[in-house]
Amino acid sequence: MARDFDYVIVGAGSAGCVLAHRLTADPDVRVLLLEAGPRDWSPFLRMPAAFAYAIAGRRFNWKYTTEPEPYLGGREAPCDRGRVLGGSSSINAMAYVRGQGADFDGWADAGLPDWDYAHCLPYFKKLETFHGPASDFRGTGGPLDVTAPRYTSPLCEVFLDACEQAGFARNADTNAREQEGVGPMDQTVHAARRVSTAAAYLRPARGRPNLEVRTKCLVTRVLFEGARADGVEAAAGGRVAAIRAGREVILCGGAINSPQLLMLSGIGAADGLRALAIPVVADLPGVGQGMQDHVDVSVKQAATRPVTATPALRFPRNAMLFLEWYLFGTGLGATSHFEVAGYIRTSPEQERPTIQVSFIPLLVNYDGSALAEAHGYQATVMLLRPESRGSISLRSADPRAAPAILFNYFESKADLRAGLRATRRIFGQRAFAP
Repeated sequence: MARDFDYVIVGAGSAGCVLAHRLTADPDVRVLLLEAGPRDWSPFLRMPAAFAYAIAGRRFNWKYTTEPEPYLGGREAPCDRGRVLGGSSSINAMAYVRGQGADFDGWADAGLPDWDYAHCLPYFKKLETFHGPASDFRGTGGPLDVTAPRYTSPLCEVFLDACEQAGFARNADTNAREQEGVGPMDQTVHAARRVSTAAAYLRPARGRPNLEVRTKCLVTRVLFEGARADGVEAAAGGRVAAIRAGREVILCGGAINSPQLLMLSGIGAADGLRALAIPVVADLPGVGQGMQDHVDVSVKQAATRPVTATPALRFPRNAMLFLEWYLFGTGLGATSHFEVAGYIRTSPEQERPTIQVSFIPLLVNYDGSALAEAHGYQATVMLLRPESRGSISLRSADPRAAPAILFNYFESKADLRAGLRATRRIFGQRAFAP
């Protein structure tokens, strides 16, 4: 049987864009990249401050919600996932966080010796062009532009001073060997533009004749020849077609869509698949299990002086903000406003940081709209190593139906740490005094 392509990559998120760039470096290899969403041409995907608007709608976002979370009083939580070239890297807040060196060393201790920090550091350096102070820990010739931001608000320094007063030391580069401390929040932003993986990896490869990219193309299932995946079924423009792969089918749909597609294709717990009349290819009950996500909570404060950027979010100032960014690449539109962050231990007996605290000098709702007319600021608190585990399952055999997502936030009592208390302690320091 003739094969349409050597490799078929499902999903043009971060992994899909990187693989397309890498595989097509061999001119004898034919690669097809399939993306369910549209192209990333919108200026709201390029403008750093507009990320909340990209997240808020359904044009670029799968816009999933969880099942009622049993440990959150039955509330449903949002689960945003990019549905556009670049995937979630095209709609996220552009924070660039490598992680803790101790986490990588822990993987090595668990039996993965090539995943310790010393082995991973050369790859971190290779992937980035760092726009910030020179360091043995940072790269200068990689495809991904990473910028150490210049603070656009005096409140960023106030926050750093308050952290020091609360007992948390400064760290000039939290993406170097030691993450602990507070300092600049590196951004995947350069020249006032978002640098998604589509911009960094896919765009330079688009001119290669051995790469074909299809958008608005939903892969409905993986096709098999016996037990071997040899293609996909994809729906686009009202038609469904089979596409064959000569070498590999590579699923790059991320933590939500990849297990969903595996189950739609007959790979998962056999009983659940049969209940939906899906033919079983492989009985693998672990597919969709062990889902892990961090909790993200905001602490908001009213400001006693008119020194925050909150009023700029309202019309007509937000329109002027956009025009300044679009015409000149300057102003409040040229940053995500997440410019400082801290990685801290919430109690002295902890061996390494357990929470991330990210500060922004304005008050916003989840969708990016202004929370109030009044000035204010906020910090987002995230768990770094949650112990609670959830799952992904199918609601139906319809590939267009959203999967059932359950994170089980706070199932583990160990996740109920003192992160909010630590953040309030920072805001209560004299640096923030009226």
